[in-house]
Amino acid sequence: MKFGKVEHPELVDLTLPEDHPSTKEILLVDPSETTQFFIGCPSWNKASLKGFYPRGIKDELEYYSRQFNAVELNATFYRIFPPEQFEKWYHKTPQDFSFFPKLNQEISHWKRLNEDVAPVVYNFLYSAINLKEKLGCIFLQMPENFAPKDFDRVVNFMKSWPKEIPLAAEFRHTAWFSDDSISEDLYQLLEANNISNVIVDSPGRRDIMHMRLTNSRVFVRYVATNHQSDFKRLDEWVERLALWKSYGIHHVNFFIHEDVQKDKPMLSNYFIEQLNSELGMNLKIPNAEQQQKLF
Repeated sequence: MKFGKVEHPELVDLTLPEDHPSTKEILLVDPSETTQFFIGCPSWNKASLKGFYPRGIKDELEYYSRQFNAVELNATFYRIFPPEQFEKWYHKTPQDFSFFPKLNQEISHWKRLNEDVAPVVYNFLYSAINLKEKLGCIFLQMPENFAPKDFDRVVNFMKSWPKEIPLAAEFRHTAWFSDDSISEDLYQLLEANNISNVIVDSPGRRDIMHMRLTNSRVFVRYVATNHQSDFKRLDEWVERLALWKSYGIHHVNFFIHEDVQKDKPMLSNYFIEQLNSELGMNLKIPNAEQQQKLF
């Protein structure tokens, strides 16, 4: 994800903002004693994960899913796969693995949540539900030019979404967050329909770092800078997630978008190691032996 990347990250204040005042209240409504963590990459494509796969690996998903416990699944944005494909993915992956598919671009970018989008949503879900219990949470990403003037479309879409299927929503137009009355209307709509408010931590778009949760799931899309500052940024996220865990958050979905290089450690490994150390987790370290040599 190139969204919000910058040339000189050292010149940007990348400090994690304070929580929105309502975030703690949301988490304390129905606290959980256990928190499920799902950490992964945007895809399992070998071209995107340079040096991740050992030589001789023929099935990338099968190997990836035994290293990570989740994938963001951006591929579904570009095409609607048939049910049989989702069934294959289901059978290739371990029992504790989860997929987080992005809604197809026809829904978000072409039809832009218009009233005639329902058949496309139905077709998408008809296929995606073949992931069964491995369907973690579907997410909707709206384009940067989708503004609050079309809020009525968002209302209709959220209200008609099938409540048994978890959904998260990402908005990129700055007006959704710069006007308090608009943002509050959006947050209340997401809350009322139990839809998660995606947090995009991107260096060039600090204006959309709302830090406002709308239910007990935090869905973070983290855009790396490939700069030393990434480690400090992830340390801050570990600290914040520890706080939210103390409030009783149910699900943490965290996906790291980075330029993976063969001779450098993956940020996801560092992040998972810190979660294990600071939060007492026992998450698997992907390619542990290989990655330890690079730190």
